[in-house]
Amino acid sequence: MALPSQVRILPPPFRPTFYPRYPVERNEPAASQEVEQAARNGADRVSRLRRTAKKIDTSPSLLAAARRVRQRLPGDDRFGDALSTAGATPVEVVARSVSALGPERESVVQELGLAGLQLWQSLSEATGRGRGEIDIAILFTDLVGFSSWALEAGDAATLQLLREVGTMEEAAVLAHEGRIIKRLGDGLMATFLDPQPAVDAALDVQDALQAIEVAGYKPRIRAGVHWGRPRRLGGDYLGVDVNIAARVAEAAKADQVMVSDATVHKLTLDGLELGKRKRLRSEGAPRDMHITSISRR
Repeated sequence: MALPSQVRILPPPFRPTFYPRYPVERNEPAASQEVEQAARNGADRVSRLRRTAKKIDTSPSLLAAARRVRQRLPGDDRFGDALSTAGATPVEVVARSVSALGPERESVVQELGLAGLQLWQSLSEATGRGRGEIDIAILFTDLVGFSSWALEAGDAATLQLLREVGTMEEAAVLAHEGRIIKRLGDGLMATFLDPQPAVDAALDVQDALQAIEVAGYKPRIRAGVHWGRPRRLGGDYLGVDVNIAARVAEAAKADQVMVSDATVHKLTLDGLELGKRKRLRSEGAPRDMHITSISRR
């Protein structure tokens, strides 16, 4: 029998099917062991890499090759020691850091790093920033009778005097565009690009010290100026011309500024007066080296 057209057949009602949940079995001890084993394997690989790197870094043949490279490069092939990196230029600061961070053993990496810095330093000097191969005026100062006075005056008075004298000397040197290279107890070493300001600075210090008196001691300075071409090494200068400048200062008496012939030839003597010329009789000084005192009129 046919169904009426208005009758629709409905689908059976939806009944969700529920499936039982079974616990997932996990072997936690086994997973932990796998992680630990992976960590140990990684640590072993790192340890092997370190041993290999150390072996390469300390290889005698590679060390010898790195040093040969440094010897063939321009500049100081010993660059990196305390003497050659005592200055404040960027290359010297970096070199001090490389030397300080280097291992106690000999290192190929350290040698190659210092080789690059050695070349950098050499290029800096070649372009004039290093001021290593040009004529400069070298000034040495010293206080006369300071040591014997300091023994009786005591530490407090000695420190006070050195501070006052140091302030005066630094002001005079900087006012004449000089550079203090190092302090030498009761004196200093300074350099100038021209001998005229070096002499003026020495004479200014001489005048300024007249206002200082500590524990009955009035400082009296002796100074020497020499024009030469010393070798620049780090923040210091070395060489024959430095030794000559020190000998010129030693030849001066209290309240006296001595200058070498090389310095006199570069000076404008307006307002200045030269003393009697004499030979510099000092160990290590050239036989034809002459000096003279200089003062203001």
